[in-house]
Amino acid sequence: MLDSTLEQLEQLVAELLQQNEVLVQDNATVREELLKAREENDSLQLSLMEQEEKHNATATRLQALIRRVSDSRTHA
Repeated sequence: MLDSTLEQLEQLVAELLQQNEVLVQDNATVREELLKAREENDSLQLSLMEQEEKHNATATRLQALIRRVSDSRTHA
């Protein structure tokens, strides 16, 4: 009976060690994916900031053109 219990325990420990190895590998994969996602997020945020700067510059130029047209109409 003791031998049987010991064999069962050894089998359970072996299964747990195998499951742990799978979890360790999965964890490493998830960490890599998270790092890639963070890098992509940083890149997208930088791109967004650049686009906002371009948008603001374009809006400023458009407003200046509108003012010029408006001023020329009032002086005409």
